[in-house]
Order: sequence, then C-alpha cells, then structure tokens
Amino acid sequence: MGQNVEVIQRGHVLEVTLDRPKVNAIDDPTSRELSAAFSRLRDDPELRVGIVTGGGDRIFSAGWDLKALDRGDAKLEEWWKTSNYGDGGFAGMTERWDLNKPVIAALNGLAIGGGFELAMACDLVIAADHVEFGLPEMPLGMIPDAGAIQRLPRRLPYNIAMEMFFMGRRLTAQEAAQYGFVNKVVPRAELMATARAWADQLAEAAPLALQTVKEVLRSIECVPLEAAFAKIRTADLPVYRKMLGSEDAREGVKAFTEKRKPVFKGR
Repeated sequence: MGQNVEVIQRGHVLEVTLDRPKVNAIDDPTSRELSAAFSRLRDDPELRVGIVTGGGDRIFSAGWDLKALDRGDAKLEEWWKTSNYGDGGFAGMTERWDLNKPVIAALNGLAIGGGFELAMACDLVIAADHVEFGLPEMPLGMIPDAGAIQRLPRRLPYNIAMEMFFMGRRLTAQEAAQYGFVNKVVPRAELMATARAWADQLAEAAPLALQTVKEVLRSIECVPLEAAFAKIRTADLPVYRKMLGSEDAREGVKAFTEKRKPVFKGR
C-alpha cells in the first residue's frame, strides 16, 4: 500500500482505493501510485479485473491538486511534459493504451475535474445514488484536457457535454445513467458489493476474450465499418490472435457441448 492509494488483491480482482483526504486530489506522487497499481493489474497474469474507488463517502476525487499548482510544485504549461504522472498519464489511467483488462469505476462520491476524467477512462461505471459529475476548469481559466475534452462528447450528447464544459453544469448519477455513461446507480451502502459482484462475474470469463474486446475496440475506434472489418482481419492484434487459438476457446466449446461450467486458465 502506498501513502495515498490502497491496493488489495481479492482472487483475480485488484481493488484500488484512492484515499487522500480531504478531497482525494491527485498530485504527481499520487498519480504514480495509481499508475503502479494499474501496471500491476496489466502485468500480473493472475489478475483479470480491476476496481477503482475512493476513500470516504463524499468525494471520489476532486481531480488535479490545484494547491500543488498554486505552490509551484506543478506547472500548467505543457503539464504532460513537466509532470511525472507515471505510466498511463494523469491518474495512471487516462492515457493507458496498453491495459486490456477491464476496470470498474465504483464511484463513492463526487467525480470532479480529473476525478471525472479518471472515471471516463474506465470500462464500466457504478455510482452511488448521491454522486454528481462536474468540470470546474472553465472558471479557473483552463480546460479539462486529461480526457474530458477528448472523451466526454463521445459519451454524452454533444450539447450536454458543451453545457458541462462552458457552464459548469453538474450531472447527477441518475442523469448520467439516462445518457448511458453510468451503467448502474445504487445506494451508497451497496456500492462495493455491487462492484465486486460485477468483477467476480467478469473474472469467471475467459481472460483472453475479455482482453480481446478492449484491444479490438481501441483499434477500430472511429474507423468506418468496412475498414473496421478489414482491420480486425489484418491488423496487429496479438491478444485477438492468441484468443482464437487458445485452450480457453476450446474449453468453452467443450464445456458447452458437455453442459458444464467451463474452467478458463487464460491460455
């Protein structure tokens, strides 16, 4: 466990908790701790699924540590060069293009600025019913460019995204679920039980098949349909190729014909 990030392995699931009171803000050292956790998820063959959540029940993360910026510990100009956030960009996740294992965001409270961007970088989002999302950068004279400006108009209707960028609109968990950004809204007391149940279900699937979904989707994003078909047939997609010839694929078919539960080994 690091100073600001708690990491617990539970079977095939890695649980990552950002716990930096009072608002779980992310400075360089905290980002590197998050990065190390997500790198562990990527590299450990025993791990199949990740969960990221926040300490407390009020704030998942308020994002970038503005006090560090004000002190001069961080710089705004070309921040992606001058800061050391670790592998995967800000929060260790917003620019992590090599993590094919699914990550569930279990949002325990407000997801603001960079905290919202961290949630957007995850694959599934479960939110407590009091959660809200916000982007407060505009009144500060900046924009949310660690994922929100790139991802949000693809996840929400364009005009809603613009309202959040320009006018600081807060989005409730219920609204986010209506737009399809949040998968499930639950009472706060049920948040981690729900996230763990989802993670356990994913962990029972064939690992290479799980990883192939992310690898292929990342490769064909924004590619026209016909070109997407061509790309999956011809592009360098090592996990996909490995999955097609895997023992797990044969085991899945065999288990189906024998009417039993498959036993997947990730190979």
